Amino acid sequence: MSYSLNEIEAMAKKAARGAGYAWGPAEEAGKAVRWLESHALSGAAALVGHLNIGDIDGPPTSLQGDWSSATGVLCPLTSGAALNDCAEQLADGHIQRLLDVDHPLLILPFAAWAALHIKAPIKVEWDGVRATTDGYRLRHDALNGDPNHRRAAVVICKMDNATDDLRAPALRGAISKDVWQALRVFAHRTYAPASEASRLLGAGAGVSDND
Repeated sequence: MSYSLNEIEAMAKKAARGAGYAWGPAEEAGKAVRWLESHALSGAAALVGHLNIGDIDGPPTSLQGDWSSATGVLCPLTSGAALNDCAEQLADGHIQRLLDVDHPLLILPFAAWAALHIKAPIKVEWDGVRATTDGYRLRHDALNGDPNHRRAAVVICKMDNATDDLRAPALRGAISKDVWQALRVFAHRTYAPASEASRLLGAGAGVSDND
């Protein structure tokens, strides 16, 4: 089904919050899914897959050398945020390696925002997938790999000079009914359970009836 990017972002944000992320990271998750879906990449499905693993928060233990997590699996959202924060290192020609990344597709939007910071394209590679972005546009080559892999042993991020064939984003995203429903299930956890008082207030007249 087709959804506006605003709808996609709002639903992904609530889903991430419902799964246990604080509102700040949840907002970034929403923006990340929006960015991916605007480029016809399955960001919503990747987020659902990531949220389903339960123990979601595995940030890098150190920002020196290769990044890894104490949990054994790097969270793509917290790692992506760290990558954005370290964008200037990529501008200096540094090649950043992330080890054992869950749903690595979710790293790509954060690399895009890092590209905007350093005003240069960034290439992200994992399992035969290569994607270059200048922050707004994207060139995605998955002929030798599947961008929807659940886990990547190594994700490599580095500055790239190529800007040919970068494609602009679309205005809507296509998400399957099952994936959308899965986001709704997570999002529903953000709603407070109804109390007797709130039910009465919602009913309008409450216990009195002046008619």
